[in-house]
Amino acid sequence: MNRLLAAVALCAAASLQAQQSAPVTNVGYEISADRAALAAHRLHVTTSFDVAGTAPVLLSLPAWTPGAYEISNFARWVSGFRPTQNGVPLRWDKVDYDTWRLIPTGAGSVRLTYDVAADSLDNAMAWTRPDFALFNGTTVFMYPEGRPLEFASTVRIVTEPEFRIATGLTSTGARQFASTSYHELVDNPVFMGRFDFDSASISGKTVRLATYPMGSVARERRAEVWEQLKRVIPPEVAVFGEAPWANYTVMQIIDSTFQGASGLEHASSHVDIGSPDLVGSDFQPSLYAHEIFHSWNVKRLRPADMVPYHYDREQPTPWLWVSEGITDYYADLAEVRGGVVDVPGFYALVAGKIGEIAGTVPFALEDASLNTWIHPTDGTGYSYYPKGSLAGLMLDIMIRDASNNRNSLDTVMRELYGATYRQGRGFTHDEWWGAVSRAAGGRSFEDFERKYVDGRDPYPWTTMLATIGLRLVSDSTPRIGVNTGPGAGGTIMVADVSAGGAAAIAGVLAGDVMVSVGDIPVADQDFGAKFRFRFAGRAAGTPYPVVVQRAGVTRTLSARLQYGDSGGKIVEEAGAPAKAVRLRNGILRGMVSNER
Repeated sequence: MNRLLAAVALCAAASLQAQQSAPVTNVGYEISADRAALAAHRLHVTTSFDVAGTAPVLLSLPAWTPGAYEISNFARWVSGFRPTQNGVPLRWDKVDYDTWRLIPTGAGSVRLTYDVAADSLDNAMAWTRPDFALFNGTTVFMYPEGRPLEFASTVRIVTEPEFRIATGLTSTGARQFASTSYHELVDNPVFMGRFDFDSASISGKTVRLATYPMGSVARERRAEVWEQLKRVIPPEVAVFGEAPWANYTVMQIIDSTFQGASGLEHASSHVDIGSPDLVGSDFQPSLYAHEIFHSWNVKRLRPADMVPYHYDREQPTPWLWVSEGITDYYADLAEVRGGVVDVPGFYALVAGKIGEIAGTVPFALEDASLNTWIHPTDGTGYSYYPKGSLAGLMLDIMIRDASNNRNSLDTVMRELYGATYRQGRGFTHDEWWGAVSRAAGGRSFEDFERKYVDGRDPYPWTTMLATIGLRLVSDSTPRIGVNTGPGAGGTIMVADVSAGGAAAIAGVLAGDVMVSVGDIPVADQDFGAKFRFRFAGRAAGTPYPVVVQRAGVTRTLSARLQYGDSGGKIVEEAGAPAKAVRLRNGILRGMVSNER
């Protein structure tokens, strides 16, 4: 057995060594595309670097983009791979499906060219139109396999002279940029082409807004976007005490072929893609607030099992309920603290999430966090968003109650931000729960974790809301009668249809892609909450359209309003104790106090 183990270890070591590239230095990338190339959905990539000898160089493309928790295998879009040295083609082959091995002829500079197909309208992909391109670094930039990724590089963009460039990369000249590491390089998507681009100062930092196509967010709608950004960013900055970027870029594509809306976060930017219904919708400021909060929570403060990023394989974590769910909680807080929604509107957002989770099968937050990589079809695929948001609210209530409002969930986020991110690492299980316990004056959260994070116990809303002077009132609410899950390209797909429900009677089928319900675009999994909020109080039987896509064909179905039991609505308790009111106001306004 010992000999067998030794042999296995040697094989593993040999395999690791075989997967390590020779060192490369002086790395530079060039992306070129004129109108003809963009019309053909093609980006041309040139990579140059220096080598010290004839040892094989192994170059890989990532398998996924951080923030989009799915394997995409970007190598499949590469064609025309051609390495040369001194103008002479080099011998090369494939080590695996996303790794190329080339053999230099000696010390000197190597030049590599290839094309990348850019035809996927997705936040994590590359996509072009004759006058525009979006590309993520993970889709175009190769890295030396098995080598440290803290290498500096330069990027040059060659395109039509009248085109604009928007990216968070550091500019070093006309259409030239630099990065200090591969992580930084691929964490800065690029807009290239004709798009609207302006900026404003928010919280003492420059915020830029790039929107394609030109005119898609114009005049009063653009002013509305700026007003929303100016309201949601300062409350988020206040949580951590700093804006961690010199500038931040909101990058948005509006396209009628895209159903719904989705965003993808980066350290100093984010990319939103949506249908025209996104512009001016209630969901718009929520999407901005969510993705911008990620620039702290996920891009900087994140679980230890996601530090550093590994681009060649899945990187599952049981902590997406914190990374995504609590981010969703803070998006709601940013809206109410910034005045984008009023207090009843905030209560409606919370009640909608309670109702949404009540309508799912029981599931554990940790399980859902892990399962997102396989996109389960049982309706829990992205449910760690609303349930994690509700867990964040409960933690906030419990911390404020135990500390008499001297501390809050904000305290936890700030402590971990300083103790882990600023030390160049991610937080562990013990560090998260230790920070929560300290904020609550030493209170144990083992029971909370066992029941509500690792377990499937229903959340105790009666006692929890009473702590802050609120009450959940049983309410009959509009019901659509579908369970949904994630579909391709950021869409929301029907997982199953409730027999006898409004959707079933209208003709909605499992497998349909939801486009809109009434006048509400199905932009994310929260569309049910928005539907309930919008249609509450209307007479049963009121007709409304349901737009779906089936086999690529858009269909408008006629549904009639049905009511059913809901998670309820949240109301303020008359005569609530002074402490409860103080805790509630602390949550709504982002305040703590020194009262004991």
